[in-house]
Amino acid sequence: MAGFVTHLESAIDGTKLAADEVQTLHEGRPLWVRYDLDAIRERVNPETIARRSPTMWRYEELLPCSAAEAVTLGEGMTPLLSATRLGSAIGLNDLWIKDESQLPTGSFKSRGLGMAVSMAARFGLRRLAIPTAGNAGGALAAYGARVGAEVFVFMPEDTPVINQIECHLAGAKTFLVNGLINDCGRIVREGVESAGWFDFSTLKEPYRIEGKKTMGLELAEQFGWELPDAILYPTGGGTGLIGMWKAFAELQELGWLRTKKKPRMFAVQSDGCAPIVRAFENGERFAEVFEGAATCAAGIRVPVAVGDFMILDAVRESGGAAVSVCEDDIMGAVSRAISLEGISVCPEAAACVLAAKKLVVDGRLKADERTVIFNTGAVQKYPECAAVDLPRVDVGTAVDYAALTGIA
Repeated sequence: MAGFVTHLESAIDGTKLAADEVQTLHEGRPLWVRYDLDAIRERVNPETIARRSPTMWRYEELLPCSAAEAVTLGEGMTPLLSATRLGSAIGLNDLWIKDESQLPTGSFKSRGLGMAVSMAARFGLRRLAIPTAGNAGGALAAYGARVGAEVFVFMPEDTPVINQIECHLAGAKTFLVNGLINDCGRIVREGVESAGWFDFSTLKEPYRIEGKKTMGLELAEQFGWELPDAILYPTGGGTGLIGMWKAFAELQELGWLRTKKKPRMFAVQSDGCAPIVRAFENGERFAEVFEGAATCAAGIRVPVAVGDFMILDAVRESGGAAVSVCEDDIMGAVSRAISLEGISVCPEAAACVLAAKKLVVDGRLKADERTVIFNTGAVQKYPECAAVDLPRVDVGTAVDYAALTGIA
């Protein structure tokens, strides 16, 4: 393995595995990528990073793939936007939104799948398959097309139509499944031998975490190598939350952070699909399957996560929590957030807005604490959820401007 990767490590028992071979899981659980942080500290520092192009590949020493090797669609650093009006509405004086909707495929999945496909290309993997709630499939289809890989996508039949279309247009063999993402995952898993594809399910290859952790690296850099008090993250498979927590630990060991404080991590779910919340509240390390999972926030409709214990470990180590919000309130929160800030807030991020308000009300978030919500995608990808009945103006008839301007 090039760069500073030393080995892979089982997240469940610490077993070390070779990094120069194709790896998936150990004892059915995910792997960490480990680095020679001492060597990285000698090679690079924050000042070096600051002089580089503003892309996720600027942190290449802390990644398993260099910028020169990357399969890329131009993953720029995403904006960190102050959300003063929205913060005021929910009782927070220092609220920020990290807007991942501006990545190439319209969601944060560009980071993880860009990295994972880059590594698949290095290992010569040419046939890739993924179960998806929507955005991950679109991202794999796009990056797979970029490198000329054959991609198979399996998604629940009620996945947002935009995700269905983007997979198809990118040339992926795309299939609708009359079930949930875990049913799609079973189809992919059972086809590994007979179909000859590599299983790209969340956390079943070790490199998607490394792409997602760049969210944490960027956040630290954008705040001048300090971290916020709290991060609210919409949690399905949880790769982003896990990756950021890993990033913060690596930055701390490198000595790049100005303070020792790390943020409290809040995993946010809908009460229509809340396996992580239920496990957190019950004091469990592993989550049971959430039966009858249903939410308009497709990205967090994950009834069971292979990295459940990694999510729960990070949340508890940070002093945070797993929080659920009312499903019926999510789309109202989408509209309110966008109307207050103009940011294309997706349903998953809107769930975080509701969770922030809930945490303020019960005292777990203080008004002056610096709080970051991750907007993991663009609301434009959810046309079914955002349908509206607009008033009409007819050409050739007198316009009642008083009535028109009085519309709420």
